[in-house]
Amino acid sequence: MVETKRICNGTFGEIWLDGDYVGECYKAQGKVEFNKEEIKQCGTWWTDNKIVGCTGKGSLTLYKVNTRMGIKIAQMIKNKQDVRFTVISKLADPDAFGAERVSLSGVSFDDLTLFDWEAQKPGETECPFTFTGYEYLDQIKPQ
Repeated sequence: MVETKRICNGTFGEIWLDGDYVGECYKAQGKVEFNKEEIKQCGTWWTDNKIVGCTGKGSLTLYKVNTRMGIKIAQMIKNKQDVRFTVISKLADPDAFGAERVSLSGVSFDDLTLFDWEAQKPGETECPFTFTGYEYLDQIKPQ
């Protein structure tokens, strides 16, 4: 049985965007979705699937503290460039069996939120993206 104190707590997560620490990020996700084709076979009622590719997707959710994302992406749009970024996630709960760092490469943000606010609510911005590669820089080893 796993000791519950060993479960990683997202409170100890950190994000870097092109080497800059993003302290206003409070939620982050990066995942690989598999593109599949249905495979039908004789002799069975089951339809199976074959992985034929993959797509990297993710999102950063930030408290509205500055115009970091607006400046980075707006400059790209003004210059008519497809600028790609590197995002590094670190999760280092002191009670866990180690820290995990994952680097996402070829990060392309899906949109640019110019403003999004509501009275009596802390400002936040969600920044969805796609990516084309990843690498585990540090891993939490099974104990």
